[in-house]
Amino acid sequence: MTDSLAMLPSRAVLELTGADRVAFLQGLVSNDVTLAAPGRAVWAALLTPQGKWLTDFFIFAEGDALLLDAEADGLEALAGRLRRFRLRAKVDIAARADLAVMAGWNGYVAPPGAIAAPDPRLEEAGIRMLVHADAVPAASADFAAWDAHRLRLGLPDGARDLEAEKTVLLEAGFDALDGISWTKGCYMGQELTARTRYRGLLKRRLVPVAVEGTLPPPGTPILREGVEMGTLRSGLGGQALALLRLEALTAGLPLQAGAARLTPRIPGWMAAPAP
Repeated sequence: MTDSLAMLPSRAVLELTGADRVAFLQGLVSNDVTLAAPGRAVWAALLTPQGKWLTDFFIFAEGDALLLDAEADGLEALAGRLRRFRLRAKVDIAARADLAVMAGWNGYVAPPGAIAAPDPRLEEAGIRMLVHADAVPAASADFAAWDAHRLRLGLPDGARDLEAEKTVLLEAGFDALDGISWTKGCYMGQELTARTRYRGLLKRRLVPVAVEGTLPPPGTPILREGVEMGTLRSGLGGQALALLRLEALTAGLPLQAGAARLTPRIPGWMAAPAP
């Protein structure tokens, strides 16, 4: 299998500079920002004070800046939220329109000097790479190929799979995918995240599903014998992600979304959720 490299047009880059950039972000997001270093990215989420997902991003450390690989559609909103928390912190926040985001997998190796790091969620995911818009390397794959790779691994893709102000991080596998630090100290939304872990309060999970039949659109209700069990999220061809109640994951009666039949497919990195 040849290595693959694709442009991710749905992603954009936000830059944080200033002496307080690390401490500022550290108090806001779910993971340990101090671990970001050249060649090492950190995946983290920004939560509401009540512990619900707002957005997530990959954090790169490059020179005197932190570079956030985030959803392009939400970049302006993310910048605005961060600025509201800035207060007296010495940090500047600006979009980097000169940088684009790419993903490489199947053994792709970044060229020397690239702003690149292994995808911190799973080794099989490959690498994330930030490239200057005037020096983009030739892509050997398209976004659909990357999307299919991501879906096979069961990795969430921001707002396509998660619900703003509703999703709890453990529902989306952030704990198993190294998106949460349990030791770094306080951050916004930490209390609910910790309580969900220690009290076992999960009622639903985002899981990969195999799709037999025509793939319905995202948001389609998923039913078992007429009872709603969840909703379909992003998908492509015969695979998708679905947000399902835990009882939907037990063997037995089939799941339906529109005219399609769904079969949960628990990946190796995800502990099989117990109802």
